Amino acid sequence: MMFKKFITDEERKKCRKVADAFADIENEDIDIMVADAGRFGFVRLMYYDEAYGFDKAVCYTDSTALFNDLWKDWLNGQLFQIALQNPPLMDLEYEDIFRTLPEEKQKELMVKRSYFAQRSGIANDA
Repeated sequence: MMFKKFITDEERKKCRKVADAFADIENEDIDIMVADAGRFGFVRLMYYDEAYGFDKAVCYTDSTALFNDLWKDWLNGQLFQIALQNPPLMDLEYEDIFRTLPEEKQKELMVKRSYFAQRSGIANDA
């Protein structure tokens, strides 16, 4: 017998706010989309290819988990763009790229996290 987990009405509203807060992420060079899957939750579709569609999908019934993953995707996208402009950084992990940034740039990126948290209604320490 398979266990099925459905999203609660309260989490559905919270996930919708999170998805809306990150809606602009789709306009950037990050191949991620969040779709409402009805009672099954919200699905994060990643790595789009015109010939094959999306390569990966993850379903969420918890708004905090959705927020954290979307934040990580957004931050990693920013760090990748920074590394493209500084080729020696391309060999580093995202966490290491972040640590090499000037403190001012690190703070600038973390302010964006607060911005997304406020827009989504998620506690900033999520």
